Amino acid sequence: KTISWRTLGTLDTIIISYFVTGNLVMAASIGSIEVITKMILYYFHERAWNKINIGRVKEPDYQI
Repeated sequence: KTISWRTLGTLDTIIISYFVTGNLVMAASIGSIEVITKMILYYFHERAWNKINIGRVKEPDYQI
């Protein structure tokens, strides 16, 4: 599911880039860069959300 979603998203970026630039090589380059930048952004996005504790139940530090 994740791979198909990323593939669809990158294909969308390539298609939009092609319509904007009219250059398939440029569109493919933009799509390739987008794959890398989205992975990096996702990593930092998850790290940031992991620091937010809204709605989480804190587990006890120990169990008896």
